[in-house]
Amino acid sequence: MQIDKLRGEQLDQLFDAILSLKDREECYRFFDDIATMSEIHSISQRLQVAKMLTEGSTYNAIEQETKASTATISRVRRCINYGSEGYQMVLDRILEDKGN
Repeated sequence: MQIDKLRGEQLDQLFDAILSLKDREECYRFFDDIATMSEIHSISQRLQVAKMLTEGSTYNAIEQETKASTATISRVRRCINYGSEGYQMVLDRILEDKGN
């Protein structure tokens, strides 16, 4: 995992902070303070790209709907194919939660 290079007390503290959030409103408040609008947009865009890729959308359709660059789409595709399965884990859980 690439993130292993950053593993340590600071990153653990960030993840513990995220895990402590209780609902969507708390997420909005925390991320408003901790990240720029651009950073939040980029992260949410990548998740949408991953969702569309796993649903079989074409690069062209993804680019049009999300405004993501082909470089971003390719990077997300690489993560889906060769990464740590984080996107798939989260997308599966979101889909599961919507089913309940």
